[in-house]
Amino acid sequence: MKNLLELMGIEPDRIHFSWISSAESTKFVKVVKEITAKVKALGPNQRFVKQAAKVA
Repeated sequence: MKNLLELMGIEPDRIHFSWISSAESTKFVKVVKEITAKVKALGPNQRFVKQAAKVA
């Protein structure tokens, strides 16, 4: 999976899979906060950021 993500231009740290039961609401909140912090720290994915058009 990691190789496929890198081939598509997505850093592996932007994707996270976790098994969380519907009864584990506190675990869900914790995981979402952790992943959100990681992705924010990575910043925008440069491969998908549109570049401003150069004016002649």
